[in-house]
Amino acid sequence: MKHSPRPRSYHSWVANETLEDYALRFAAKSFRRWSPFVIANTALGGISFLALEAIGGAITLSFGFHNAFPAIIVTCLFIFVTNFPIAYYSSRHKVDMDLLTRGAGFGYIGSTITSLIYASFTFIFFALEGAIMAQALKLYADIPLVLGYIISSLVVIPITFAGMTMISRLQIATQPIWIVMLFAPFLAVVVGDPETVRLWIDHAGTATDHGGFDVIAFGSAISILFALSIQIGEQVDYLRFLPDRTRANRVGWWATVVSAGPGWIVIGGFKILFGSLLAVLAVSAGLPRETALEPIHMFIGAYSYMFDDPKIVLAAAAIFVLISQIKINVTNAYAGSLAWSNFFSRVTHQHPGRVVWLIFNILISLLLMLLGIFQTLELVLAVYSVIAAAWIAALFADLAILKPMRISPSFIEFRRAYLYDFNPVGCGSMAFGALIGILCFAGLAGPVAEAFAAPLAFLLALIAAVVIGVATKGQYYLARQPAVFGKARDHVIQCALCGAEYERPDMVRCPFHESPLCSLCCSLDAQCHDMCKQTSRADDPREAGIVSRASRGKIAPFMERRLRKVAVIFFGLVVVAAAVFLLTYRLIDYPEATPRDSGQLLFRTFLAMLPLLAVGAWWVVLSHESRELAEYELMTSLDELRRTQEELTRNEKLAAIGHITATVSHELRNPLGTMVTSSEILGRLLPRGAEPVREELERLQRNVWRCVHIIDDLLEFSRNRDPIMAPISIDDWVRGQLASGDLGVDVEPELDLRAGRAMLGDSERLRQILGNLLVNAVHACEAREGTNPKIVVGTRHEGDRVILWIADNGIGIADDAITKVFEPLYSTKAFGVGLGMPIVKRIVDQHGGDISIASEHGQGTTVTLSFPVAHASR
Repeated sequence: MKHSPRPRSYHSWVANETLEDYALRFAAKSFRRWSPFVIANTALGGISFLALEAIGGAITLSFGFHNAFPAIIVTCLFIFVTNFPIAYYSSRHKVDMDLLTRGAGFGYIGSTITSLIYASFTFIFFALEGAIMAQALKLYADIPLVLGYIISSLVVIPITFAGMTMISRLQIATQPIWIVMLFAPFLAVVVGDPETVRLWIDHAGTATDHGGFDVIAFGSAISILFALSIQIGEQVDYLRFLPDRTRANRVGWWATVVSAGPGWIVIGGFKILFGSLLAVLAVSAGLPRETALEPIHMFIGAYSYMFDDPKIVLAAAAIFVLISQIKINVTNAYAGSLAWSNFFSRVTHQHPGRVVWLIFNILISLLLMLLGIFQTLELVLAVYSVIAAAWIAALFADLAILKPMRISPSFIEFRRAYLYDFNPVGCGSMAFGALIGILCFAGLAGPVAEAFAAPLAFLLALIAAVVIGVATKGQYYLARQPAVFGKARDHVIQCALCGAEYERPDMVRCPFHESPLCSLCCSLDAQCHDMCKQTSRADDPREAGIVSRASRGKIAPFMERRLRKVAVIFFGLVVVAAAVFLLTYRLIDYPEATPRDSGQLLFRTFLAMLPLLAVGAWWVVLSHESRELAEYELMTSLDELRRTQEELTRNEKLAAIGHITATVSHELRNPLGTMVTSSEILGRLLPRGAEPVREELERLQRNVWRCVHIIDDLLEFSRNRDPIMAPISIDDWVRGQLASGDLGVDVEPELDLRAGRAMLGDSERLRQILGNLLVNAVHACEAREGTNPKIVVGTRHEGDRVILWIADNGIGIADDAITKVFEPLYSTKAFGVGLGMPIVKRIVDQHGGDISIASEHGQGTTVTLSFPVAHASR
């Protein structure tokens, strides 16, 4: 049954794409107005973040140059290779990181987890960059750190509010200044004092005794750096606005994809190395480690090689830090708003607008700054990198391995209507890799595995994704094939819910509303409960599950699905709780005599929480099912109410027709009869040669008889007489009716009578059906010019049904009119009152039959009637 769409009105923040920036949609061609150069410049503007220098300095001071340098080089190569397919597919299909993940192996709901991971990346780095900016403000202007945190958070809001439009202008205006202020001090340090390079190379670090290469130190450095692999998400959030690749722009298009996609790590790697050098110089100058890792102090040391005046040095360093942090934090805030929009739209079926989640993301970052996140930089990144590595591995496996193997679809499908909720390829592989990686990081597999936790997570997730993809044959990528609808020439289609027009790739055909919807309205619809995918799920033996098939009839329906939901939620809660306890254990400074006892206490507390987490998981699932049941009952009641209202409206309309007909039919028949009689008499009295007058009289008679037929239809429709049933041999009956010439049409249709069965029917009422359908067929053929009219009347026998069908090659019926032809008083013709097909439908229903119409506009129509076989004829 069709559900009438309830119009959805988005407020201005959501409806205005200049602010919304297609946060939950594919980037429309009409919006992608920037050149490849502007896109590349905007995306590369985001790599100004000084956390790169801080990370480079931290791993060098901890693990020494001989471990940090190879770790940086290896990680840069790793990031370039794994980021390339992500940048390419995002640029090609115009989707951001969240939408890309949906179609690249995670599914519609499965990618919710990755949206949360990505959002956490943005607010973690926003907090780090904000803390760096606050440090510069305190040192230069003596602004308290807390006030500096607030300033660094608020300053980006006006720019990020307008999305790509304002961010691109900011990056263009600041990029030349930033480039000069980055490379000038580097040249001054390296060229002005070459001995600094030797000092850098000789730095041993604090984690190793001998200062040379150490496998564990090397692995630990790589594990920290792996967290940077998620930066590609912020790059593709801009690359999706690239224009379509054409022969004219292909060089610039590819240059932008490579340079602003995986190429970010080229300049990023340089910044990490530069930060490594500056941190060593700062420590050598006598600064404590914590101070040496603050970028403002790093660049004070760098600019001191250019200027002698300390005030100029401090001003230059402060200006560079402020420019760098504003450039990156507009990107962090922007990417975070996209990630939170995707996360909450799927969890809550609500979307207040990207700018709301922009503020939300900034507030979380501000809280992290106040908690002192900069002091826990290495530990936070080491834990985060394990999960990030597993996510990137699943994406890389899908895009670079499974798609070339044709296991994964060649395109990126992001629309809810066509995706499974969960795809085991991405979800399963990431969960497996991340779980093993976290266990390794916790030290359960030895010090080497602990050091290489992130690379191990990547490798295991990569292998798992390929194995799961091959094992499932890619069957969980598409829940149903994307439907083709609308006219091929239509570049934009109107959404039935919000009323706005969107490009075809952003639209879906919704069987629940029986109308086209935009991808956002589809995502936010909480009424349909994925009805478009329920048929395929019910028919798919994979969805039944092993336990359900083995215990069919023994346990409650859908119990296995319920258990799966509980298991997934319980597993998620356990992972979050384990991460919290692990971070607590690593962050707290214990007295030397108590770390073992404290660790055991935390572990026992964690075990004690497991039953509570299990209860919480069951509560979430059962509450959700209860809400769904209430919604289903409400929808059923509304559907029943709607049917009752429609039936009441129809009965009122029929009563009005009957009342009017009974009142005026007698008054109309008398003058019409007089007109017919008078016109016939006048025709006989006309002399020969008065043909023009005779033709006018004949035209008058035809229209008078048309009025008579309209009155007959009105009377017939208002009386609603019961049929008088008798056995009818359908084949002989059709021949007889066509031979009699009493059907009111001057046509000789082709016959294809093969039923050979009898049915119970009222011959007079059935003649009305055949006459009406033949009249419609004749009119349809007359309306199609340039084609020889062809009408076929046929019968056949199917099981216990007799089929009567009438086909023509006329003008056909439009799609939107087929569903309305049985409504009283509806007509697409310039004459008649629209009661012919309603009368046909009522007579068919009275005979216990069915009627269906198959038509293609401009090609013809086939009307099929199905009646029960008469039992007496067997």
